[in-house]
Amino acid sequence: MMVSFFDQFASPFYLGIPLIAIAITLPWTLFPTPTSKWINNRLITIQNWFINQFTSQLMLPLNVGGHKWALLLASLMIFLITINMLGLLPYTFTPTTQLSLNMAFAVPLWLATVVIGMRNQPTIALGHLLPEGTPIPLIPVLIIIETISLFIRPIALGVRLTANLTAGHLLIQLIATAAYVMMSIMPVVALLTATVLFLLTLLEVAVAMIQAYVFVLLLSLYLQENV
Repeated sequence: MMVSFFDQFASPFYLGIPLIAIAITLPWTLFPTPTSKWINNRLITIQNWFINQFTSQLMLPLNVGGHKWALLLASLMIFLITINMLGLLPYTFTPTTQLSLNMAFAVPLWLATVVIGMRNQPTIALGHLLPEGTPIPLIPVLIIIETISLFIRPIALGVRLTANLTAGHLLIQLIATAAYVMMSIMPVVALLTATVLFLLTLLEVAVAMIQAYVFVLLLSLYLQENV
């Protein structure tokens, strides 16, 4: 029996081996491998259509220099969506509920956008720290505030993804526990609770996809400022 509702977010081990590594690498084996044939099956066709549509929308506001990131951002989007969706299945572990993993994605990618901006256009990159037309007495304060907001960006990326998925999983477990407990006491209320649980599960499927999209979209916006 589960001791705490938060035990589901603990990284599982089997024979001393962290299963989070399997949970991270497994999604890549679920995708069909594209072939060199002109006519593919329906699954590969849908997969290619989704990747093309997402990549075109993501790269639309970026210039040619930012298009080099298309493969990385599209791969990250598919990876996050798959992990989030698989985490909604029973008896599974969601790696993206771990803040350490999300920060491991957010910090290097955010730092790469900052380094690209400092290398290619240092004047414009530093100009974001001071809005145009700022009164002279406010210049030191605004520079400090903008610098803090710049360093908060990767933290916000990781915490947003972790908090949304963790809250959804906790809410599903709470409602499922309530429905199970009331099954023998108040069947009608338990049935209504199970209906709410079903609707919440559909909502969490949408949240799993939206949060992956928001994570990658914000990275593309940070990249847009520096290319």
